[in-house]
Amino acid sequence: MTGEAIQNLIVQLKKEIEKAKGQIKTLSDLEAFRVKYAGRKGQISLLFKQLGGLSPDQRSSAGKDINDLKKNVQEFLENHPLVKSGSEKNKNIFDPTLPGDAFRLGSLHPVTIILRQIKDIFQKMGFSVVEGPEVESEYYNFEALNIPKGHPARDMQDTLFVDDSIVMRTHTSPVQIRTMEKQKPPVRIISPGKCYRRDTPDASHSPVFHQVEGLCVDEGITFADLKGIILNFAKQMFGSNMKIRFRPSFFPFVEPGAEYDFTCLICGGKGCRVCKNTGWVEISGAGMVNPEVYGYVGYDPEKYTGFAFGMGVERIAMLLYEVHDIRLFYENDVRFLKQF
Repeated sequence: MTGEAIQNLIVQLKKEIEKAKGQIKTLSDLEAFRVKYAGRKGQISLLFKQLGGLSPDQRSSAGKDINDLKKNVQEFLENHPLVKSGSEKNKNIFDPTLPGDAFRLGSLHPVTIILRQIKDIFQKMGFSVVEGPEVESEYYNFEALNIPKGHPARDMQDTLFVDDSIVMRTHTSPVQIRTMEKQKPPVRIISPGKCYRRDTPDASHSPVFHQVEGLCVDEGITFADLKGIILNFAKQMFGSNMKIRFRPSFFPFVEPGAEYDFTCLICGGKGCRVCKNTGWVEISGAGMVNPEVYGYVGYDPEKYTGFAFGMGVERIAMLLYEVHDIRLFYENDVRFLKQF
């Protein structure tokens, strides 16, 4: 094709395009115009394919004219009133035939799931659920639990002080004192909630964590009752093969006192980082209520005995879900949390 012939085609296409512009009435007409003239297989693209047989000078001149025509059509399409009015109008149109937007459903946090399971198990054993304040006085957090000022056990707690007499509670045991002040035996309660200690975060420790404290006071309560309750809980939570062990320990508010452990389910008792290669995971402390505590709440230690115990909710969750690092519960990584 000669240069003159292609120039004639360009002129003819310009006239055709101008005429077609005036015939556009709807968005469908505008789309048909775009496809016919500016589409990948449109008239302008066909003109570009005719440039190959021209001399360099002719190709340059004809190419410039075709590019100008293409630019003109693109600007016309972009600025046409139907494009703006149509897009604004379509925003307000609801099409019931379109598929709905998918919303990802949320789920309970794993700590919340475990906490609910713990409550359910103990409620079936006759325990009531009682809660108390997280910002606590020294009296309820320490003194009424037989931990007076200057007692070395206070150093074991790594306490966060709000002021000289107010602390962030280091355990939920203060709820037990508050309950016994208001209620005469028999008492059978659990007190779940957040606790705070000045711990350095690692695979098994966090400065903020959840505990469930338990208390049972009545006539004739023994250490055997305590062991039976803990063993029954362990088997209901983890299965009939779960084992527990008690180790002698000291806590001012119980006498005798002990710490109790559950078999590490992550390693099956063989030893891993979570259980510090012992095969056991420490849950918390327990023991018979110290008669000194009864003096703060007006109970007769000659008539009543009782036991108290605690357990870390996150450590139980780590065992049940085989989580190797307690910090995962608090990092808000959706990839981790959505598994539950």
